[in-house]
Amino acid sequence: MSTTLGNQMNGAEAMVRMLEAHGVTHMFGLCGDTTLPFYDALARLDHSITHFLTRDERHAAYMADGYARVTGKPGICEGPSGGGATYILPGLVEANDSSIPILAITTDVATASRGRYPLTELDQVALFHPVTKWNASLDNAGRLPAMIRKAFREMTTGRPGAVHLALPFDTQKGPVEASEVWGESRHIRFPANPAGPDPAAVTAMADALVSAQRGVIVCGGGPVIAGAFDALLRLARMLDMPVATSVSGQGAIAETDPLAVGVVGSNGGVAATRAVIEEADVVLFIGCRAGSVTSERWRFPKPGARILHIDSDPAVPGTNYPTEVALVADARLALEALVVALEKRPGLPSQGGRTRAAQAWQNKLAAFASLATSTERPIRPERVIATLARLLDDDATIVADPGTPCPYVSAHYRWRKAGRHFITNRAHGALGYALAASMGAHIGRPGVKTVNLMGDGSFGFACGEFETMVRYRMPITSIVFSNSTYGWIKAGQNSGFGQRFYNVDFNRTDHAAVASAFGVKSWRVEDPEQLESVMRAALDHEGPSLIDIISQPLHEAAAPVSEWVA
Repeated sequence: MSTTLGNQMNGAEAMVRMLEAHGVTHMFGLCGDTTLPFYDALARLDHSITHFLTRDERHAAYMADGYARVTGKPGICEGPSGGGATYILPGLVEANDSSIPILAITTDVATASRGRYPLTELDQVALFHPVTKWNASLDNAGRLPAMIRKAFREMTTGRPGAVHLALPFDTQKGPVEASEVWGESRHIRFPANPAGPDPAAVTAMADALVSAQRGVIVCGGGPVIAGAFDALLRLARMLDMPVATSVSGQGAIAETDPLAVGVVGSNGGVAATRAVIEEADVVLFIGCRAGSVTSERWRFPKPGARILHIDSDPAVPGTNYPTEVALVADARLALEALVVALEKRPGLPSQGGRTRAAQAWQNKLAAFASLATSTERPIRPERVIATLARLLDDDATIVADPGTPCPYVSAHYRWRKAGRHFITNRAHGALGYALAASMGAHIGRPGVKTVNLMGDGSFGFACGEFETMVRYRMPITSIVFSNSTYGWIKAGQNSGFGQRFYNVDFNRTDHAAVASAFGVKSWRVEDPEQLESVMRAALDHEGPSLIDIISQPLHEAAAPVSEWVA
């Protein structure tokens, strides 16, 4: 279905109407000189878009990322030329490699000014080319609607990803024919136009799965993006095959399900979960690139295991492991086809999945229990995670930065429902992501509690956005693991470089005081016995809240990161 909107208009007005025509209701960005016509159109026109003013273009992109992950709609961010374009770039890098569709619109100097040394001129198309799925400069106002349709088509179809459009100042004032202003409803959500699998390959994969004796499924983010929850669970139960996930794949299956193993790999995996992969004779990767983290630098699965692979990107299967059968297709459609194929086969053999998964959890929880109740100071991160898990509802959203919080949440927060309840930036792992992404997630899913977890390194990257959180009265709880060090790097120096700690420590910040200055209700906790009561008060607070937890640094902890284990 297509919809025509508006009458005679200029390029800035057409941009607003084209976003509306593609179902956009929220966008995130920061003003600048080159953006004046676009902001004027947003101010004058009667439209359905709520614009959130941020304090930094980088965080506008992270907000769009978090929003897209929880809504299934593309996230939209915008910024001005020059520094605005360079600042917004990191968010596109992360989203694109995480298969999350966000559209970044960066306004630009007039096309007539190019090459004459105008302020903030740079080659935006060249800048964004290596980090986006597609990008272009809208140099012709008449072509603007068609180019925006292409942007939505590119970012939502195939493997979803980030796109970028440069919007020159004169294009914003140029004429656009009203008849050209319409949107494609197919591209309002993602994944759009999902591709089904080759029937012959489905039969071959079904044969391989049935022949396994100790098979295992490893899910990346693909099944979560595709909404393949029901089909995945049905397949696993038909085969009695355990299901493990990467960090990005958490939510593909409820981790309380009898077949769920939890996270495997070097970040959040433990010896008990690794054993399930190590002993497998057949491994089915679903929407997972089998990269360095999930495979612990390609050591698990071991050589000799038979590899099956489902991915929407044809470049992925066979990249890291010899692959017996590959289905290049949407995860949900591929799994549904496998279920149909297996339903025709009576007497499917059991692969002992429930027993193997139960043993993995039993061993992992036995090691976790004493740490989760520890009264040590500084406070152990395990106790923080255990307390949070007791207090949060099943439908809450947690967003974690990649430093101190990520391995603990991945290993020890046991997700009780399938779905997108956990967000972390595992593609490139830039610090400062969680605060902004949690804001986007809250805007996209306002009816549930949203919590972000960060280290104090990440706090320093992102704290300016607390003003944005307060201004929009977002009832988000932030938890800071305060240990006054870049903990991940220090842990690496501890385990692999003779404890030569060089330039990784910094002064302790009173994060509660800083957040309070922005208007955030804040607490500081040093005593583990006070943790639960403070956390309950913070989670119940009606506005933004923060807990500054004086916590054990990673290099002294029992972090579930295999490269730090002797």
